Amino acid sequence: MQTFDVLVIGSGGAGMRAALEAGARGGLAVGLMTKMFPTRSATGMAQGGINGFLGNADPTDSVAKHVFDTVKGSDYLGDQDAIAFFCGQAAAAIREIDYYGVPFSRDGDGRIAQRNFGGQSAPRTCFSADKTGHVILHTLYEQCLKHGVKMLTDRLLLDLAVDDDGLCGAVALDIRTGQVVPVRAKAVVIATGGAGRMYWSRTTNPFASTADGMAACFRAGIPLKDPEMVQFHPTGLAGTGILMSEASRAEGGYLYNNAGERFMARYAPEKMELATRDLVSQAIETEIREGRGFGTGLSAYVLLDLRHLGREKILERLPGIRDLAMTFERVDPVEAPIPIRPSCHYTMGGVDVTDFRTGGTALAGLFAAGEAACVSVHGANRLGGNSLADIMVFGKCAGAGAADYALGRDRKAGDGALAAKAAEWEERLAAAMARDDGPAVASIRDRLAEAMWNKVGIFRRGGEMKEAAAAIDGLTEEYARCAVGDDSRVFNTALVNYVELGNLLAMAKAAVLGALNRTESRGCHLREDYPARDDANFLKHTLVTLAGTRYELSYRPVVVTDYQPAERRY
Repeated sequence: MQTFDVLVIGSGGAGMRAALEAGARGGLAVGLMTKMFPTRSATGMAQGGINGFLGNADPTDSVAKHVFDTVKGSDYLGDQDAIAFFCGQAAAAIREIDYYGVPFSRDGDGRIAQRNFGGQSAPRTCFSADKTGHVILHTLYEQCLKHGVKMLTDRLLLDLAVDDDGLCGAVALDIRTGQVVPVRAKAVVIATGGAGRMYWSRTTNPFASTADGMAACFRAGIPLKDPEMVQFHPTGLAGTGILMSEASRAEGGYLYNNAGERFMARYAPEKMELATRDLVSQAIETEIREGRGFGTGLSAYVLLDLRHLGREKILERLPGIRDLAMTFERVDPVEAPIPIRPSCHYTMGGVDVTDFRTGGTALAGLFAAGEAACVSVHGANRLGGNSLADIMVFGKCAGAGAADYALGRDRKAGDGALAAKAAEWEERLAAAMARDDGPAVASIRDRLAEAMWNKVGIFRRGGEMKEAAAAIDGLTEEYARCAVGDDSRVFNTALVNYVELGNLLAMAKAAVLGALNRTESRGCHLREDYPARDDANFLKHTLVTLAGTRYELSYRPVVVTDYQPAERRY
């Protein structure tokens, strides 16, 4: 059985930044466990940039402005003490990864270039063309190798093991062999990313975004905070949902309806296309619903036009956008507009982090960071560019918190709890693979996505969400007797899909429960039956906890310090 002082689960930016921080301490055995090769993680798909006050493009910018923009962008659901800490640390995090070797784009004076992004009052988004996440991910991977982090690839998290002495480690499926393997650890960092594949075919997220860490923590008794807060990115490719980065609008792209109107003038006359993601997504869907889009049904779309930027600027600043548009829509944005429609993009909710300075949770020794976690700094809507800053700032915090905890912990091995959890999963997986009939995993997954998109999407109503809740309960019953369809052990991707589907069902049920009980509209959560924001009753975080098989709902007040809630206008 492998043993680590610190085990980081998830190899995106948050996970690798946490592993690097723990590994750089020296003297600690640090492992990074991931179900894929590290540089294939979701951070590599983050295109637009990373936010932080540097003042390179606008000397009048400040940390205070970044704080207010983030609070306002969150529709006042973000905790203001955590936001102030986050914004105060962001610039140092950017300079740190610049030192590590991230090849940022530069301005004429050789400083890190900064661009405008949605919902922000100054150009503070640092970038590397439109491949920022990709270059950050590769740079962190190199640094992790340099500092001796042990990579455990092709390991799918199944569960956490806990005994009377606390956290023992984790149990994983070794995808290469099909064996269930326990891993001892004094401290664990969950950084497994989001849950966007609840919407399956209408998401910008990679196939790996299946809420693995959220579900494992949920089963271990950690609440899910604000699970109903799911961000839809305005510009996903019409046919696939693949992301057209906010950089496309930050560089000056226009949105047009079928009448040739720049329709954002109706919804955000000051910010236009650079309003917040929730507002732009809602505007696009309104245009489509009212007949001003192109096409019909799920094939409907509006247009993102970059042609006026000119070939040279598109090739310099948006080469990845152009490549994706040409590959998946057969449209060259130098010559024609791109068909786009909103697509599920980011999970603002996640594992309840109770100490933002360490990434700590209610379970001693368990830390969380990145999209899997909810600190909360993003609240009801995340600003573009704040996600990469989030994973750098809070990834480092979680790595340091886990390292400090491991250094101060002298515990028994906990082998009994690990062995019991491994045996439980081995029995479950063997039974699922032995079934030769029953519902198919893909069928359950597709019906889950249909229920979520149609009934718990950009626009929400109580009656429809009750139907979605009933559908998810029915799908969960089907899942209990579904067939994997492949009884082999070596690289059984059907078995991986089976495990992931269980995680998605758990997260979807929590999201619907939170959305049904939040009878207001706030940020990305737009209830047509309760269109007003209700600060008197809902200036608070949703907490969903698993008690046996019951999903229990509770709330926690939002931390308000300097900025009293006000109407959000752009």
